[in-house]
Amino acid sequence: MAAAPARGVFITFEGGDGVGKSTQIRFLARFLEERGRTVLRLREPGGTAVGEALRRVVLDPAHGTMSDRAELLIYEAARAQIVDEVIKPALSRGDIVLCDRFYDSTVAYQGAGRGLDGAFIEAANRFACDGLAPDVTLLLAAPEATVRSRMERRGGADRLEQAGEAFHRRVADGFAAVAAAEPARVRTVRSERQRVATFRAVLAAVAPLLPEAAAALQGDGAALEALVDRVMEEKHRERCEQARKKRRARSRSHRGGAASGNAHPGDRSRPCADGAVASRKDGDRRKDGSRKGGSRKGGGLKDGKKGARRG
Repeated sequence: MAAAPARGVFITFEGGDGVGKSTQIRFLARFLEERGRTVLRLREPGGTAVGEALRRVVLDPAHGTMSDRAELLIYEAARAQIVDEVIKPALSRGDIVLCDRFYDSTVAYQGAGRGLDGAFIEAANRFACDGLAPDVTLLLAAPEATVRSRMERRGGADRLEQAGEAFHRRVADGFAAVAAAEPARVRTVRSERQRVATFRAVLAAVAPLLPEAAAALQGDGAALEALVDRVMEEKHRERCEQARKKRRARSRSHRGGAASGNAHPGDRSRPCADGAVASRKDGDRRKDGSRKGGSRKGGGLKDGKKGARRG
């Protein structure tokens, strides 16, 4: 009789909007997949049909009259679904689960941000998670100016992103309180540095759980730089494809009205064109002063599948 697989590893990424969570998740997922690991990339709310439907409701700016209590319960409902349907089965198979947000976001956003009762939120989180907790949580943090610049480039703010600076400062304070309360689980990673430097900090944080991460940190860094370049180019190509689809849809709807230009609306500094693209961080340079670039092919994946992309 075959032995049951060892329990997988559950890693969550937390932090305010624009700190680079989804990018670092992509780096870590690719790093692990290239070393033979089975990885599941998820986002909260989302990751299931129920969760994605609830995500559209709770983040839609059109739902500006949604009450804070309703918002909290929607997040908890989506969490309960993804825990039962996706996360627990994946961990029982021995997979590595990387999740963009989990219950710490509810503590920060609905607790510190909205001012809802902390004891009730703690009880609701326990009920939704049914005993599940992350093995390690990476709290990404960056200065306000860095975050603001990233959010302006991204465009298309959702309902919570539009909540105002005072709200987001309270959220940041809430995340800081979570990190202070659970230092053994929550590791803070500064993300305003070059992407590859941030990724090395991510690897250092997960190294106690993942031997391959510890081994990679002993190298000269060239392999990690190449991985970051590959993933960033794939991400850029995906954005360009999304922009092309939007232009085609607009063209069909307007019957003859053609959209001009091919830059992604949320990525103004990087036009959609073949050839080398910016890597790691706009303005990153080699030690000799030359810009690092590359032109490698790659493809994206969809949510809810092994190695899936967070949207």
